[in-house]
Amino acid sequence: MNSPNFDHLKDIDQPLAVLATHAERYFVDDANTALIKTRQFAERMARVVAESAGADIASIDTFADMLRNIRRDGLVPTEILDILHRLRVEGNAAVHGHDGERRMAFEAIKLCHRLGVWLRASATRQPRLTMPFNPPKLAETDAPALKDLVAALRSELEQRSAEAARLADEAANAHGAALNAEDRARLAEEERAIYAELAEEAERRAARPVDRGKTQTFIQAAFESAKDMDFDEADTRLLVDEQLRQTGWDVDSGTLRYSLGTRPEENRNMAIAEWPTSSGPADYALFAGRVLVGVVEAKRKRKNVMSAVDVQASRYSRDIQAHESFEFSGGPWDGHRVPFIFATNGRGFYPAMATHSGIWFRDTRDPSNASRALEGWFTPKGLVERLEVNRRAAEKELEAKPFNFGFDLRPYQRKAIKAVEKGLSDGQREMLVAMATGTGKTKLAIAMIYRLLDAKRFLRVCFVVDRSALGEQAESAFATTRMVGAKTFAEIFGLRGLEDQVIDRDAKIHICTVQSLVKRVLEREPGERPPVDQYDLILIDECHRGYLLDREMSEAETTFRDQNDYVSKYRRVVEYFDAVKVGLTATPALHTAQIFGDPIYRYSY
Repeated sequence: MNSPNFDHLKDIDQPLAVLATHAERYFVDDANTALIKTRQFAERMARVVAESAGADIASIDTFADMLRNIRRDGLVPTEILDILHRLRVEGNAAVHGHDGERRMAFEAIKLCHRLGVWLRASATRQPRLTMPFNPPKLAETDAPALKDLVAALRSELEQRSAEAARLADEAANAHGAALNAEDRARLAEEERAIYAELAEEAERRAARPVDRGKTQTFIQAAFESAKDMDFDEADTRLLVDEQLRQTGWDVDSGTLRYSLGTRPEENRNMAIAEWPTSSGPADYALFAGRVLVGVVEAKRKRKNVMSAVDVQASRYSRDIQAHESFEFSGGPWDGHRVPFIFATNGRGFYPAMATHSGIWFRDTRDPSNASRALEGWFTPKGLVERLEVNRRAAEKELEAKPFNFGFDLRPYQRKAIKAVEKGLSDGQREMLVAMATGTGKTKLAIAMIYRLLDAKRFLRVCFVVDRSALGEQAESAFATTRMVGAKTFAEIFGLRGLEDQVIDRDAKIHICTVQSLVKRVLEREPGERPPVDQYDLILIDECHRGYLLDREMSEAETTFRDQNDYVSKYRRVVEYFDAVKVGLTATPALHTAQIFGDPIYRYSY
């Protein structure tokens, strides 16, 4: 059975071509089975990618675990993982008897095509490879929105190539008839033969040594090819829908649309598509209950995202009109009616192509706030909480605030704290304080965090250490240090330590190791990871240490392959949260300067 969308995979991986072609075939009259096939395609794709990248997957039993390992080790771009995760979740629902919608199955097949082109580009080292999607034939009863989508795709296809359109028509006609019992039996037999061959191939592969040169070349090609994946705006909406859904938003840009009558509701956190403004519809309006907290501009992948937040999203924020269905959250602020504005193209953030990747965000309530890239979306609660932070009022309070604690600070400790507060008022988001060993960095940290929380400059703080022993010492210090009268820091603000598994939002400070952050951020499924708004200040103690295998580290903590692996994951988890980062160190190392910049304050004996 041939497919203009997936035949090109036959010389890359025959099972992928078979599974995707079967998904197209079942789409004719069985959307549920088509979704199951796209899920099988995604699982096979994950295995092919993991093996090509040299990952040890022999002991991995589940699709979810495979995706977790790929994400942890940074083997493929974020958007590829997001697509695989979406196909897995939708396929699982279909497996468990939930009827798959035609639109959902169509979108899944289209995403499989995008993955297939990406894999071919990566495997053949053709990063700019483009192959248009040939939409399958629809039924008369299909929804108008789906018909419009297919019509647009076919028009684009015809513009690119008349021959491609002709082949697509032939394939659509060949696959257009409903499957009978004989057809289904034949497809099942094809798959049985494929899986038998896969079992034999797995045994042969296990006996072969890994060629590290080839695996590194594949990983590099995988990221290069992802940069040129030709996602249209419909693809981008699918990715953005899934990303928003994972962080607690009720979203479906195909059905939860203003034009279809969707309006904000009490006790629902909704991302409503195509919300009208006087300068055109915003791609999404974000509502916490009936309160408008954000607008989103979703661009197709090749567009500049940074400019989109400062131009289109900013314009929507100014031009949105009052409506009886919702309430504004305050303002206006310099003409803006919406406090938080976003732009994205669905791509993960890559520093090398910063303006064309990530989720760009700006807080419009202060004209001096610059736009910045995020690793993920804010939760509804996170945006509501950010409304409580008045940066300028907090900084004004800090300027006049005396150093009145239950313990004395030395002059150099006060100067270090004031240097950090000055950096905050100047808009710095990464700062390094260099103080010699034995000069009281823990007491300085306690005093600094107390002042910042008490002035409501920050909501929650993560105090990061690189060893459990240091964490236990810090936890003891926060729990016993008296701040005001007889009350300790922990009694005033709440404290969660190394052993606390549940990090509730009411506790203002959380102490954790780098290793535990890696597990929470890099080794969990998208919907289970902490949101990027969980902390707005991260303080890293002994941030110069880097990767050290010393006697104080337990076997469980020694989870990194080498120093490069440690520094890579260290940086990924520290930069994951939308938080100001302050590093404390005695001797700045190269990787600390790369993350935090040069010290804003130094003290030595």
